[in-house]
Amino acid sequence: MRRFFTLFVHLPQNFGGMKKVNPSGSCIVENIQSECFTVLTDEEKDLLNKNTIDIEYKKGEVIAKQGSFASHIIFLQKGLVKVYIGGQSKDLILKMIPENHFIGLSSIYEGNNAFIYSASTYVDSIASLIDVNVFKSLMRRNGQFAYKIANIQNENAAQVYGRFYCLTRKQSGGLVADLMLCLANRVFKSNKFNLPISRADLADLTGLSIESVLRIMKEFKEDGLIETKGKTIEVLKPDQLDKISKFG
Repeated sequence: MRRFFTLFVHLPQNFGGMKKVNPSGSCIVENIQSECFTVLTDEEKDLLNKNTIDIEYKKGEVIAKQGSFASHIIFLQKGLVKVYIGGQSKDLILKMIPENHFIGLSSIYEGNNAFIYSASTYVDSIASLIDVNVFKSLMRRNGQFAYKIANIQNENAAQVYGRFYCLTRKQSGGLVADLMLCLANRVFKSNKFNLPISRADLADLTGLSIESVLRIMKEFKEDGLIETKGKTIEVLKPDQLDKISKFG
């Protein structure tokens, strides 16, 4: 098995602090979360390595199933995942999760042993599955580690609050602008990116119909705010999109 912590030894020190979550660009938690592992002792890292396995998932595979037994904490090493709550007619997308982020931290509180949401892959992905009991024991024995996990949980909660604010208070143009900014600034870290998700996925992320999303993107293109060509999207005027996201 590949050593789990070899990925975390060269991270910048400024990843420890939690940033303010802005309702603009609320589809994802921005901060890389793997920094929490650096505070573990060598003995604790060895324990975690021995109780972690890496799994490869194909595009569209379910990583976590809502209501199923949560035997592991999931850490996404590579890829892109959507987190959602299943509904009778339509799923509610809570957020996207990029690499170096946790999935399933909500299952670590006492009295709960099940996933409260589902997670599936947008693209081929690699995830590390950490035994949940070992993860809990490390939190009990290492206060710094527990503190950093608490910060991650708080940021996750703030992101979800921002997400619900967007879905319930913003008009359709603001929702699409919010998504464009989130993809550029937080997911792909570039104003120009190749979109690995479908039009239906875009619609699900905004809570709008496919037709509405395509219409608004066409309007953004005509106004010179974005440029699209096939699967490639380029954000040309992020400041104007930010205004639309906040007030549109």
